[in-house]
Amino acid sequence: MKKVVQLRPSRSGEASSPDADSRRVVLLGATGSIGRSTVEIINGANGAFSVAAVAGGSDAKALAAVAIELGADFAALADPSGYADLKAALSGTAIEAAAGPEAVIEAALRPADIVVGAIAGAAGVAPTFAALAAGRTIALANKECLVCAGPAFMRQAAASGTKLLPVDSEHNAIFQAMGDAELSSVEMITLTASGGPFRTWSVEAIAAATPEQALAHPNWSMGPKVTIDSAGLMNKGLEVIEAHYLFGIETARLDVLVHAQSVVHGLVAFSDGSVSAGLAAPDMKVPIAHCLSHPRRLVTKARRLDLAAIGQLTFERPDFDRFPALRVALDALRAGRGLPTVLNAANEIAVEAFLKRRISFHEIARIVEQACEAALSDGVAREPETIDEALAIDCAVRERTRARLPGIAAAS
Repeated sequence: MKKVVQLRPSRSGEASSPDADSRRVVLLGATGSIGRSTVEIINGANGAFSVAAVAGGSDAKALAAVAIELGADFAALADPSGYADLKAALSGTAIEAAAGPEAVIEAALRPADIVVGAIAGAAGVAPTFAALAAGRTIALANKECLVCAGPAFMRQAAASGTKLLPVDSEHNAIFQAMGDAELSSVEMITLTASGGPFRTWSVEAIAAATPEQALAHPNWSMGPKVTIDSAGLMNKGLEVIEAHYLFGIETARLDVLVHAQSVVHGLVAFSDGSVSAGLAAPDMKVPIAHCLSHPRRLVTKARRLDLAAIGQLTFERPDFDRFPALRVALDALRAGRGLPTVLNAANEIAVEAFLKRRISFHEIARIVEQACEAALSDGVAREPETIDEALAIDCAVRERTRARLPGIAAAS
């Protein structure tokens, strides 16, 4: 089997040399959870980074504040209606302002050494892909790029000769644990899941969970969509799909363990019987710092790991009866035919409906599974060859899932 080359340094899109004054950064998703942690890393790096552009969704004031704080050259808001507010908030500065999806892509294409792709959801696919096609090094924090359009995304990475650095704590841990090993020497890659707030709950209790309970994650501070995914282990299913594409490894060599302490983020078992693991305190600033400075290491104020204070690390198999979303995601990956694209789109709509109290928690997995079954039966499910095809499938599935929601909710 081939060596995993897509995660190795390359000439195209290479970061600035150690002697350069700073490494130029584009931050997509600057106002989200990953974005805010990235801002902390940049601010604490003693001038190691400068910021070419920042992009956000609809909060003009928050984006302007980040742009000013980082001294960015350009700020782009995805929501075109927020342009006036963004322009006003940046008044008196030299920071350029723009709004609309095209403006976000413009931000992604600003000259830079590394682009942090942290826009949540399918909205992050097009700008991150644009940066990738332009030869930028990508610090990838958007799951949808690979879940929604994995084959097209990885083909472009290979064609551009660009470097993908995983920001997700699990994939980052695996990346570091693999080192320079040949993929043929890897017997199993294991991603860990905290189990979320419902790790010990019964099926009945999980089914009746409220949004507030689902958002109360014991270990991580994340955005609402990712937190809900984590509560049902859908997040871990999405991460397995990511790992399949990112590391070029088949499903049979991917595994999941529930690890309540969130200390061991990923493990790599090798053919000689050895196992390497990536450990860190549950703090997203650790993988972000690793990606921003790779292959060097930053000195950061991220939380340090104290194993003696933790005392013990526990591991258990995931329970598919209590967490069916993980099974649905794994089934979609095994089935192929573009089902991960369908899965992702339907899940975003279902999670949104749960947060709006239109459906119960256990219906999320059921709605997603029904969307996958419907896509197989009517031919919507097909492997997208391009980003545009992936986004078209995503749009069609979202519309159909929204249309079905009232009937599903009423029947429950």
